[in-house]
Amino acid sequence: MITDPTERARRVQTMFSRITRRYDLMNRVMTGGRDGAWRRLAANELKLSENGLCLDLATGTADLALAVRERYPDSRVVGADFSETILRAGAAKAKTRSIASLEFAVGDALSLSFPDATFDGIINGFLLRNAVDLPRCLREMRRVCKPGARVVCLEITQPQTPVFKQLFGFYFNRIVPLIGGVISGDFGAYKYLPQSLAAFLPAEPLRQAMLKVGYRDVRYRLLGLGTMAIHVGVA
Repeated sequence: MITDPTERARRVQTMFSRITRRYDLMNRVMTGGRDGAWRRLAANELKLSENGLCLDLATGTADLALAVRERYPDSRVVGADFSETILRAGAAKAKTRSIASLEFAVGDALSLSFPDATFDGIINGFLLRNAVDLPRCLREMRRVCKPGARVVCLEITQPQTPVFKQLFGFYFNRIVPLIGGVISGDFGAYKYLPQSLAAFLPAEPLRQAMLKVGYRDVRYRLLGLGTMAIHVGVA
């Protein structure tokens, strides 16, 4: 794992640009098709008011932004990502589905261009593990979120049950990089995936990290036999 923050951010950005074409397919294969249900559960946690404005940060191919629009048809959603390549794929997907009130913007999660207290809710999927400065990322989301609104984070996490932790470790460290490499043609990208998880906080320490930077009423829900977590905090 690269330790220099600037170089790591550059490589992550380049990596997502490289794997854009097969990104959705790999998500379906890797999760056994469960990723869509997890996104819908995360979207439900936003509790957006009518005509609420939501930011989907690190929107990627826009699956989570689309789940928010499906759950809250009157909402307005902005999908932001620091990879222009994958952002264009998300915008194209939304266009083919004729989704209105869905905008896209290039944005860095560590330095968002939006004014303070802009959004009625913020959601992200698989962002935090890739953030080179987690506290700063959490603070930026809180800054642009209206006071009292929710920030919802969907992220892979390490299962804590000993036996399943070993099984998951074998699958995630050995099988996923192989399948990902074959499907995407980029073995390096899917070697990074288990490395990023190994270096990331488990669910409870992540909850504590959110509390530390000022979120209130932070809770989380484990899914997928403890391999996925939805964290919810109030700005």
